[in-house]
Amino acid sequence: MLFRSHVIFDLDVVGGLNLKKILGDRALAVFVKPPSVDALVQRLEARSTETPEKIAQRVAKAHHEMEYEPRFDTVVINDDLTTALQEAEEKVSHFLQKP
Repeated sequence: MLFRSHVIFDLDVVGGLNLKKILGDRALAVFVKPPSVDALVQRLEARSTETPEKIAQRVAKAHHEMEYEPRFDTVVINDDLTTALQEAEEKVSHFLQKP
């Protein structure tokens, strides 16, 4: 009996693209992004868990990472967590059904 297994990784953009380069069409690269940088800032500030400097660092990193978006297979916009999760599940399920 042959078993198929599937692995999901949560990587930064460079790691995700490196893995995609190795696995090619056997991998689905999903770029998850906030609806906007302003929304990201609002979320981080609302958490009250990070200093303004740390928020600025994370926003700068987000700007940099968004430049990689076109190199991914698909994009999920995390505007609403439940909706984003459902969309991600649908995209992964569709990918796994390919022969």
